[in-house]
Amino acid sequence: MALKRVALEASTSVAELVRALASGLAGGVITPDELLGQVRKGIQVMEKIPTIFDRGDDFKVLPKPREGCEWVFAGEGRPTEKLDGTNVRLTIRSGHVVRVEKRRNPSKLQKQQGIIDGWYVDADEHGPEDRWIFEAVRGTEFQGWPDGEHSAEALGPSIQGNPLGLARHMVVPFNLEIPVYDDVPRTYDGLRGLFQHLESRFAPGHLAEGIVFHHPDGRRAKIKRKDFPGGAGKSR
Repeated sequence: MALKRVALEASTSVAELVRALASGLAGGVITPDELLGQVRKGIQVMEKIPTIFDRGDDFKVLPKPREGCEWVFAGEGRPTEKLDGTNVRLTIRSGHVVRVEKRRNPSKLQKQQGIIDGWYVDADEHGPEDRWIFEAVRGTEFQGWPDGEHSAEALGPSIQGNPLGLARHMVVPFNLEIPVYDDVPRTYDGLRGLFQHLESRFAPGHLAEGIVFHHPDGRRAKIKRKDFPGGAGKSR
């Protein structure tokens, strides 16, 4: 659907679009590394993290493991804290941020057109809608971050209601600083009970928003406190 939309905007067919891309590669207009870079970004965007249980008509989870998440219930994967903020992607060079992107989700119309996955777009440093993202960037030290692109969460007093009660804005990278939990249950009742008292490792004194399981092969799956009927307890 995405290729079809681009082809439509270019007044051509998908087949011609693919041939034009191949011609661009052959003619040196675009390099293989540039193309692979965009493909890798697309793969990252496509990886929408599934919830580990099926959902009912009320959109709350049911005690039925979701197909494809069997590995979680088999005890595989590392459970980390899920942070509830604004999803961003930062490009780092020599300890400095050279690009700030934010996640954009498809509109209702786009979903009707078959576009279901989100993507990253450049954030506007001077736009009021991205003010707090850049406030979080300015409040974060990047000297220890390796060069490259880092998916992360922007958090703070003016972002998503600040469920963790943070005193300042900051960016937390998913691959560097997210706390890991030990001995997490892998059953519906066990997880529902856990969320009634599971404290955030990132902001002690506040309940954790959820857990993301990371498989060694790169797969991920999640469960949030509010996914359960009744929300599995309220924030402290």
